[in-house]
Amino acid sequence: MEVTSKITANHLKRTAYLYIRQSTVRQVFENTESTKRQYALKQRAVALGWPSERIEVIDTDLGQSGSTAIDRQGFQKLVAEVGLGWAGIVMGLEVSRLARNSMDWHRLIEICALTNTLILDEDGIYDPTDFNDRLLLGLKGTMSEAETHFLRARLRGGLLNKARRGELRCQLPVGLLYDINGKVILDPDQQIQASLHLVFETFLRTGTAHRTARHFRDNELLFPRKIISGADKGKVIWGPVTVKRVLGVLHNPRYAGAYSYGRGQWKKETNGKKKWEVLPRDRWQVLIPDAHPGYISWQQYENIDQKLCQNAQAYGIDRHHGPPREGPALLQGRVICGICGNRMSVRYYKRKNKLTPIYWCNRNYMEHGEAVCQKIPGASIDKTVGELLVEAMTPMAIEVSIAVQQEIQSRLDETDRLRQKQVERARYEANYARRRYMNVDPENRLVADLLEAEWNKNLRALAKAQDDYERKRNADRETMDKTRHMQLFTLAQDFPAIWNDPETPNRERKRMIALLIEDVTLLKKEQIIVQTRYRGGKTTTLKLPLPLNAWQGLKTSKHVLSKMDELFNKYTDSQVADKLNLQGLKSGAGNDFSVENVRWARYSAGLKSFADRLKESGLLTSKQMGIQLGVSETTVISWRKKGLLQGRRCNDKNQWLYFPNSKEKINGNQCANKKSFERTVGGAV
Repeated sequence: MEVTSKITANHLKRTAYLYIRQSTVRQVFENTESTKRQYALKQRAVALGWPSERIEVIDTDLGQSGSTAIDRQGFQKLVAEVGLGWAGIVMGLEVSRLARNSMDWHRLIEICALTNTLILDEDGIYDPTDFNDRLLLGLKGTMSEAETHFLRARLRGGLLNKARRGELRCQLPVGLLYDINGKVILDPDQQIQASLHLVFETFLRTGTAHRTARHFRDNELLFPRKIISGADKGKVIWGPVTVKRVLGVLHNPRYAGAYSYGRGQWKKETNGKKKWEVLPRDRWQVLIPDAHPGYISWQQYENIDQKLCQNAQAYGIDRHHGPPREGPALLQGRVICGICGNRMSVRYYKRKNKLTPIYWCNRNYMEHGEAVCQKIPGASIDKTVGELLVEAMTPMAIEVSIAVQQEIQSRLDETDRLRQKQVERARYEANYARRRYMNVDPENRLVADLLEAEWNKNLRALAKAQDDYERKRNADRETMDKTRHMQLFTLAQDFPAIWNDPETPNRERKRMIALLIEDVTLLKKEQIIVQTRYRGGKTTTLKLPLPLNAWQGLKTSKHVLSKMDELFNKYTDSQVADKLNLQGLKSGAGNDFSVENVRWARYSAGLKSFADRLKESGLLTSKQMGIQLGVSETTVISWRKKGLLQGRRCNDKNQWLYFPNSKEKINGNQCANKKSFERTVGGAV
């Protein structure tokens, strides 16, 4: 009577919603009794007074987890219907069917209370507006969530204990298999093994995943990939390798023979979705080195992992040793600040149409807002360290030559063996297709035609693989013929020529530096102190003069200024520029001389012009000459043009200076006054 008293006529006028859910697809197919019990609640709603046509079944969430409302369209529809006030009662077999998450469950309770909607489960009917019922519903939701936690903890604990013993079977990457006894072994497919060996060997040689993937692409080599789901689960397919795929192989400890578990975890984001997060090695739950055979040793794996960390673009603000780049900074990633001990970064600026490196320490500035420790132009430092490297490498040139030849030859042999395996695989598939075609009943043309087409397709693939193999093999032989061997040996003996060759890329120079030099410490005081630490521990300390500032670098040299000072005794600015250009001299910026830069160099160096030197020697201006003769400047100019006055052009503006003895010449012509002189020369003032 108490139960039925909670149901009113207002409830019966509205729709009854039956929510049905199973947690997984497997439960849908195997736990059929639970599904039948949930559907049977419809009859209970009929018994309580709801007609069948006003009972709506929501079963779109079958196979969905109840841990969150995200992706549960049925639950979202139920909440919407309740919020609109269209629901008289919400039915579920138990609280866990409606939600395993307290937040979702309490939200549904609050909405039901606002709209006066009842909740029914297998134990009874509850009115969310009643405090006792709401308290009981809350406790049931909390217990349902706790039940999930305990179930998961039990299952997780069993898996973790088995994993700690290294006995939990996990999905193995391509190249590793379980034998009949459950032990991990290398894939017996020789082509798969060769491909994986080549990935590790190429990375250890080049130092970057991008160059490893490029090696496969340039040599047209395929890489295996295992299908992990679907109808073809476990099947190995072949295709071009990607950088992401190479990184996945290099980061996987199973290839080093180590058993690992818990390398990542699912992390819930703010939008309710989950994202896989890769954990650092110190947070892995299980790591057992040397647990099974591998393609590399554990020490090699740690070296590779360290190299990948150094190569990462975002690895720290100061960016430790990175892969060699094309930039002109030869000490990229190897310069340490002599003040704070942090690694200095590299910036570039353009000078004389060339990129010039500058090493600066800005870590304290980035992290704490402090001042930059020091900024040091790197051109002269790179040059000095390069000279040290040449001196260190010259005695070892012959050994380097032999090692390089052996490395290149072994690299080509390994690539040739891998191409051979590709041809063998294509030949096997062609023979297999032929056997299938020969074994079919000739009368069954539908099957025979299909098998014949497949055989022809595999024969074409075999012919292509053989052609590619021969073409690449001939190219490799041409690469390493006897003439090339001699050229390589000769060049290796002349290491300074290789280093100073303009055709040698900066990336290769940086790789040479990385072989011998650990780091370079810089300290800028009255001089730049450069301390070079070699791989073996030996150090070399040098002191370099401070580099010139930009304006100092553009300043005209003292030799040119001395020559310019000598020429100003006889020539104007334009004439001096012509003389300097004829002698092949250049300005501080490396350009030919013009009137403007000659004038600026003269002004900045404090040199006297040709006109000033003439004035110091006693020559007079036209105004001074006119005052002495008692005539105007125009008359002085006119007399100079008629040859009565002697002078010299003193600048590029056609201005003249006059010799003082011109006055005696005029007196010799017996010109007593201005008018008689004008009549004598036949001119008028």
